[in-house]
Amino acid sequence: MTTTAEQRRITTWLARTHPLPEQAHAEWAFRGVALLPLGRRFDAIRVPTERVHAAVGSSAPDVVAATLAEWLDGPVIRDTRHSNGAYYVLVRPGAQWDGAEEYLGKDTYLGVPRIGDVTMLAAWVVRPQHPGNVCDVAHLRALLATAEPLKAIDP
Repeated sequence: MTTTAEQRRITTWLARTHPLPEQAHAEWAFRGVALLPLGRRFDAIRVPTERVHAAVGSSAPDVVAATLAEWLDGPVIRDTRHSNGAYYVLVRPGAQWDGAEEYLGKDTYLGVPRIGDVTMLAAWVVRPQHPGNVCDVAHLRALLATAEPLKAIDP
């Protein structure tokens, strides 16, 4: 659990991704979600819901959150606009990704929710634990490698 002071530090770090950090703060205040450019402080890998749920072995939100936190040790956002909304795993800019999931980097914007909020657009599944906290692609690769074997034994 992060403290209020740490949440402010994380929020500041996220806002500084935007060329105009005050605009990110205004978007969070008005909409609860800010469009932040990727490629500067973090990139994202879009993982379809069914892949995450197969790898985790559950679609229960608390199980998914706990498993992703344990495996990835970094922030994950979920598109909450519909029940099959994708998961966005935040990774370091320019991380080497060779998986089937879409890598989002420079020249792409991601809707990032305000820390502590659940909105109609996006929500943190796993919040950043400190400024600069991102997931290791090797951990994501290992987690997703379990999805296919689990799918094969699922009745």
